[in-house]
Amino acid sequence: MITSDLISETYWALSGNKIRSALTMLGIIIGISSVIAMVSIGQGAKNNIEQSIQSVGSNLIIVMPGAQRGVGVQISSGRGSAQTLTQEDANAISGSVSLAQAVAPELSRRYQVTTKGKNTNTQVTGTVPQYLEVRNIQIGQGSFITDQQSKSAAKVAVLGPTTRDDLFGANANAIGQDVKINNMEFKVIGITQAKGGSGFSNPDDAVYIPLATAQRYLAGDTYVSDISVKAQSQQVMATVQQQITDLLLSRHHISNPQLADFNVINQADIVAAAGSVTNTFTLLLASIAGISLLVGGIGIMNMMLTTVTERTREIGLRKAIGAESGDINRQFLAEAVMLTFLGGVAGVLFGWVMSLIISHFSSLQTSISFSSILLAFGVSATIGIVFGYYPARRASKLNPIEALRYE
Repeated sequence: MITSDLISETYWALSGNKIRSALTMLGIIIGISSVIAMVSIGQGAKNNIEQSIQSVGSNLIIVMPGAQRGVGVQISSGRGSAQTLTQEDANAISGSVSLAQAVAPELSRRYQVTTKGKNTNTQVTGTVPQYLEVRNIQIGQGSFITDQQSKSAAKVAVLGPTTRDDLFGANANAIGQDVKINNMEFKVIGITQAKGGSGFSNPDDAVYIPLATAQRYLAGDTYVSDISVKAQSQQVMATVQQQITDLLLSRHHISNPQLADFNVINQADIVAAAGSVTNTFTLLLASIAGISLLVGGIGIMNMMLTTVTERTREIGLRKAIGAESGDINRQFLAEAVMLTFLGGVAGVLFGWVMSLIISHFSSLQTSISFSSILLAFGVSATIGIVFGYYPARRASKLNPIEALRYE
């Protein structure tokens, strides 16, 4: 049987019962589109998390208090729960680690911030002027904390745009206004530019005050919740991380690094941990969606077995006039592969549309990768071959005499 005849026979066989063929393809369409959509959600979540981490700062290294327990626990543990870092540690890093471009200790905690009958619960960060450079923050209005205000523990505050909107109204002029933090008045001296973010890590929903002010009036202690360090380049981040570790071990009189009362992590650690979580999440979503592909494959096998039964006399007639078993085998296998191929094309298009709809109606920007499309086509072709092989082989093994006598 030549290829053109095979294609023609396949077309007429499938179009002879359009509704049954469409329903059979529906399982493949749902499975492929689900896999495409789920993978795009996982990839989009991974990209969003990585962008959020990168936007926190460039070449960033963070020193956090508490015993070392691994990257995942470090990230998820409560900041400020341990009190093993001080302003003097930050000063030592700034003075001794030459490859550190800027150092910014901070003391962060959530407080109720009020003004003129309005209030919001937000992150209040006590820090130093170098915080702007370390965390890539820009000032939109007014000014940031100065060295003089930091040294004198001045009661001044810089608001994120979201906090400004919550307290004074959208795009209001809050410079010179007063806000109360823990029932103490602070004068607003600046508004940061919007960076974007969500949840507890949103830099737009924050209040920045001098570190000394936070220590004296809010915490009542001299500890800091973490120390942010900006390395001179990405290439020296590992060196800076090791130098900071050695310095703090010496300052804290700890000889065994496994007993360190602090953690030193960099953006690569955070991105790697987040990437591992999102990859697992994506694999889980794709696996769940892949179950529908298995169901679709079983549907194809069921249809092809039914077709073989219905066309038994046809198979017998073909064999009687000279068709070989291989021709019959290829005929039915081609029908199964065509079903899965058409279902795969429709599934990819439908999955792409689903991803666009998810991006449009939610804050998550999905990401469709070319590899996921190739995977979808590969899986659909494999399903056609695997689940179509048995019915095709069964058809090719029919005895022509018994097939012609079949009623």
